[in-house]
Amino acid sequence: MKAYFDILRPANAIMASIAVLLMAIVSHTYNLDIVIGAVCVFIATGGGNTINDYCDYEIDKINKPERPIPSGKISRSNALHYCLLLFLIATILGFIISIANGAVVIICSIIMIVYAYDFKTRCLIGNITVSLLTGLTFVFGGLITGNLTTSIILGFFAFLMTLSREIIKDTEDVEGDEKENAKTFPIVYGKVNAVKLAFILNIITCILSPILYFIGLFSITYLIIVLIADVIFIYSGYKALKNQDVDTLHKVSKNMKIGMIIAFISFAIGSIL
Repeated sequence: MKAYFDILRPANAIMASIAVLLMAIVSHTYNLDIVIGAVCVFIATGGGNTINDYCDYEIDKINKPERPIPSGKISRSNALHYCLLLFLIATILGFIISIANGAVVIICSIIMIVYAYDFKTRCLIGNITVSLLTGLTFVFGGLITGNLTTSIILGFFAFLMTLSREIIKDTEDVEGDEKENAKTFPIVYGKVNAVKLAFILNIITCILSPILYFIGLFSITYLIIVLIADVIFIYSGYKALKNQDVDTLHKVSKNMKIGMIIAFISFAIGSIL
């Protein structure tokens, strides 16, 4: 059973669920729908991760051989049935909240399936798709709280941060992706250009981040905390520019995830204090 939990990539799925909880905090809205929404996003994201592993079986044998499918802990057929069940459960939970939320779950599920089967290997399209899905988790939360405008703004920042990290992750996985004839950005334009693009996205995110304070969305506390995230993003980009070996890029990717978590914390605290 542990393998069926691991294939969800729970840390990744929890990160997605946090968007719903953040919208609850930012909107000062706390009810049962928020809980259902967070569980729904967790399950849907788990389904997306499972179908992704199903389609990436050959690539993961090279890049991530320890994952449940390439390691033999879960068969490909069982993984496929499992992900379809997860999408079904997530859709039901979405419609329990509202018709709009149910529709978003269906749309996102379709996008995740198409991504796994096709978009993932396309230059930038796959990265943009994952980033869009991350942004939509905020919109999903905004539909629950009735604070759609704010959710779109925060979703945009989540989009930028995710897009940069996804490009770094693709640069890290070039060896396996090349053997599967993938056309990711670092394969088409080179590792150096890929990390340059990721660094530019980091800079844009950092430049725009104070705007959320100046438009009155968050307090000065947000500005102080988000500065820490900004420093991490800039430092990560600098490290990636200096060295594009797999170990360095793996550390950069982890640091950027930490930066995203800190940025999300700044959203929450900045709306309270």
